[in-house]
Amino acid sequence: MIKSVLIFNTQGKPRLTRFYQQMSLELQQEVVKEIHSLVARRPAVACNFLEGSKLLGGADTRIIYRNYATLYFVFVVDSSESELGILDLIQVFVEALDRCFENVCELDIIFHFEEAHYILDEIISGGLVLETNLAEILRAIQEQNRLVKSHSSQGSHALSERSTGWM
Repeated sequence: MIKSVLIFNTQGKPRLTRFYQQMSLELQQEVVKEIHSLVARRPAVACNFLEGSKLLGGADTRIIYRNYATLYFVFVVDSSESELGILDLIQVFVEALDRCFENVCELDIIFHFEEAHYILDEIISGGLVLETNLAEILRAIQEQNRLVKSHSSQGSHALSERSTGWM
C-alpha cells in the first residue's frame, strides 16, 4: 500500500503532499523534513530506494524517489509494493503532469495544485493504484477539463443573463 506521496523542492519545501494514512499535521511535517534530509543528501548515482525509519513505520516502510530538476517525487510505501513498479508509477505521474502543464515545473504545481492533486487522484486512491495507463489518465483529465469549461461557461452565461435582467 502507498502510505504517502510527496513532492518537495531541493530546499525541502513541500509542493504537494498526500497522506493515505491518518496522522497529525505535526507528524506529517516531521515526515516531510525527515524524508527530505534522507533523500537530499544522497548522491545522484545512488539507488532510489531507502528503508524507512521508525517515524515512517520501520523496516516495513520503503521510500522510493526520483529527482527531476529542482523537484523530488517521493512515494512512501509498505513492503507489499514493488519498488520498480513504484518507480514506473512515479514516471507515469511525472509524464501526466508534463503533458498537462507542457513541461511541468515547480511553479505549475504551486499555482495549479488542484489540477496536480486531480492527476494524482486519477492514478492513486486511498493508497491503492487505480490506473497506470498514461493514455487513460490523460483521457480522464481531458474529460474533467471539458466538464469544468462547460460548467464555467454555463455559469458565466447565467451571470450575464442576471445582470441584463433576462431570465
